[in-house]
Amino acid sequence: MSAQPFHLEEATIERIRAALRSRELTCRELVERYLARIDAYDKKGPEINAIITVNPRALDEADALDRAFQQTGELSGPLHGIPVLLKDQAETKDIPTTFGSIAFKEYLPADDSTIVKKLRAAGAIILAKTSLPDFATSWFAFSSAGGETKNPYALDRDPGGSSSGTGAGVAANLGAVGIGEDTGGSIRVPASFNNLVGLRVSTGLISRAGLSPLVVFQDTAGPMTRTVRDTAIVLDVLVGYDPADPYTVAALCAHIPETYMSSLIEDGLRGARIGVVRQAFGSDSDADSRKVNEVVNRALTTLSEAGAELVDPVEIPDLLDFIVTTSLYLAQSRHDINAFLADRPGAPARTIEELYSTNRFHPLLDLFADIARGPADPEEEPDYYKRLAARERFQRTILNVMGAHRLDALLYPDVQVLPPLRSDLYAGRWTTLTFPTNTLIASQAGLPAISVPAGFTAEGIPVGIELVGKLYDEPTLLRLAYAYEQASAARRPPASAPPLPGEP
Repeated sequence: MSAQPFHLEEATIERIRAALRSRELTCRELVERYLARIDAYDKKGPEINAIITVNPRALDEADALDRAFQQTGELSGPLHGIPVLLKDQAETKDIPTTFGSIAFKEYLPADDSTIVKKLRAAGAIILAKTSLPDFATSWFAFSSAGGETKNPYALDRDPGGSSSGTGAGVAANLGAVGIGEDTGGSIRVPASFNNLVGLRVSTGLISRAGLSPLVVFQDTAGPMTRTVRDTAIVLDVLVGYDPADPYTVAALCAHIPETYMSSLIEDGLRGARIGVVRQAFGSDSDADSRKVNEVVNRALTTLSEAGAELVDPVEIPDLLDFIVTTSLYLAQSRHDINAFLADRPGAPARTIEELYSTNRFHPLLDLFADIARGPADPEEEPDYYKRLAARERFQRTILNVMGAHRLDALLYPDVQVLPPLRSDLYAGRWTTLTFPTNTLIASQAGLPAISVPAGFTAEGIPVGIELVGKLYDEPTLLRLAYAYEQASAARRPPASAPPLPGEP
């Protein structure tokens, strides 16, 4: 038996596996406990509303894993029995997949997405599908299929998008780990707002087959977890070449390590050079930005004390111009979503403009409406190829900054402001394309990035910092993030979803 009793709150993959091996816990008991938390906190109590659909076969799958362990004495894979919260952007053939759209509430895909196949082959249980704005078209948690998701740390604030439900659900311990998807920051924004670790890999390391797209050459799935170690464990399962996604040729070129766990070194910050991009910080004259900056500056002190050499500041030339020029959502997304739907004969809608014209989308999704009115063919846009070419220049510019300063990573706040109040979103204070998120930098430059918890404001609002690395250099990002996590201990669960009565 383990020396310490098993506690569900903040349970890690390794702790769950140890409890299963020692027979302190069964997969069924684990799933039952998470289902009890979903029942208590998702539609009741604080009404976090992170979940669209609970897997009705989750307990049956847990029983099958328990039988297999009873027969063999071995866990079936690195994620044996681990309950996963899956962004409902990834197709599951036995659980409805909504893509966040009311029109797809009953849609059952013909096959599982590649990442679901990999998770299940590793022994994971898809516990539930989580909420997202319709077809991942917002930073904010408004979904025609799922309604509004709350931030469990501040129920009057937004949890970020578009991986809204995964972020809020994992933060509130409604599942062990989560899977999100990131085009412009849809993993890292909710990770920042929900005190989580969120990794955007270099595009193509993880297959997108079976995930609805937004900008096909920017999209990537990825882990959202409470610890860097759990992120590395899930990443080991997800990465790899997939003939169903031609972009995954990247995985053939990336020198993927035998395990990303080898990057987790406690003193991994010692001697690391990190460039602080001050031009990506908000102005201290803004109250929200000032609070974010205070938390990030404390994190910088922790990094320095842990052995990192901060190069502060470094500047990315023409940063704002590059962000604007390389933004292709309005030109590209209608084409990519429509191509995805056209390839699905059973889809209840075939185009995004069909959903728009019949008002089957959440009315607060301004980008959804803009995309539906955009060009059917990106090449119709006169500056389309100029914008594409700018993406390569953007990446080269950033990498040259890193080279000139001999940097291991760049650092800035994920978002320049705090998670917005939902009342401000109702009033139209922010639109999707004016929201001051820095996550666009790595996405539009095609570079990997990781968000890690930086800490909390005096009011208890989470803030995240983002580390950006060189192409395919996820091991370095994990090394730096893990060492910072050990030094900072910035993760803590939200008070809105405490342990249930009787929960050890």
